[in-house]
Amino acid sequence: MTLRIVRLGSPRAAGEGTRIGTVRRPPRGVPKSEFASGDWYDVWFPVLAPSAATMKAGQAASTPAQWAAFIRSYRAEMAEPAAVHSLNLLAQLSHGTHLSVGCYCADEAHCHRSVLRELLLARGADIA
Repeated sequence: MTLRIVRLGSPRAAGEGTRIGTVRRPPRGVPKSEFASGDWYDVWFPVLAPSAATMKAGQAASTPAQWAAFIRSYRAEMAEPAAVHSLNLLAQLSHGTHLSVGCYCADEAHCHRSVLRELLLARGADIA
């Protein structure tokens, strides 16, 4: 069983399992009835998304220092109790079922997915 880190809207991998959207907002212009069939997500889980202010800082980051500031801010948000419980749950579920978490960003290296991957690995998640 594994947990995958994916780009929402990309074609699903075989055996990917339930796709969880860790994003602040649903996809624009996509009817709710097409979220799953359009490979966006099966479940929306914004508790693991960066806050609006942190997300804007990450999107605007153009220097290593700005990106590091985004990472510090997002990690601080993920240290809040609701996020900690959610991360622990996903890490544990990864040992018994296939699932995936994701965001819309094209480049995982410049996306909260990269930090989410680290946070889940630190909790013992089985990541593909």
